[in-house]
Amino acid sequence: MKLFQPRYRDGDRLALSNGHTLRLSVNKRARRLSIRIDTRSREAVVVAPSASALAQGVAFAQTKAEWIGEKLDHAVEGQPFKPGMTVGLLGRTIRLEGAAGVGAARLIDLPDGPVLRAGGEGDAYSRRIENWFRKQARLFLLERTEHYLKALGQAPVRVSIVDTRSRWGSCSPHNRSIRYSWRVVMAPERVADYLAAHEVAHLVRADHSPEYWAVVEGLIGDHKPMRQWLKHHGAQLHAIGA
Repeated sequence: MKLFQPRYRDGDRLALSNGHTLRLSVNKRARRLSIRIDTRSREAVVVAPSASALAQGVAFAQTKAEWIGEKLDHAVEGQPFKPGMTVGLLGRTIRLEGAAGVGAARLIDLPDGPVLRAGGEGDAYSRRIENWFRKQARLFLLERTEHYLKALGQAPVRVSIVDTRSRWGSCSPHNRSIRYSWRVVMAPERVADYLAAHEVAHLVRADHSPEYWAVVEGLIGDHKPMRQWLKHHGAQLHAIGA
């Protein structure tokens, strides 16, 4: 038995035996220790329900060093928004352009396809493009959330648009709030629509039991193709604009 263990804190970063970085995170809502891969910062993250559990999380991560290394070695490199890129928007393909003297991003329909124009350079340009996508995500997800709330006879909820790194959305039935990742708006429309149904269904069942999935299926039918799409393409979406 070790008499003294290292004292870890929320936000600490450590080097794993494979040379990759491990970041420590305390989330009081977490029910257990977990490890996730942050593809944008290219590091592994241990999530613990309390600071006292971080040491156990570090030890657990060391046993998973090979798995962590494989995941990070195949992680998609971040791609900041820049002129010339093409980005998805609910199934449409949009070309990004820079324009001198233009402030906030504006969508323009041209004969050869939609173009999103914004001013600025580097980070300033990327922020303007991201802000535009966040607004589109809010508009779409608010409308679909209200649609599924009515379908289930549920009262209104508070909706937040965030930039989560591991989850596409989350629902807190006790305080009636739903959080969505704005990045899902870059997926096909049916995938983003599925996410809204997925989170609203948690107001009925807070778990992922067969009864919960029956609620989702009652809202949108077969949900497996959308789940598979996020599984296979999610890393690319998290890399765009990073």
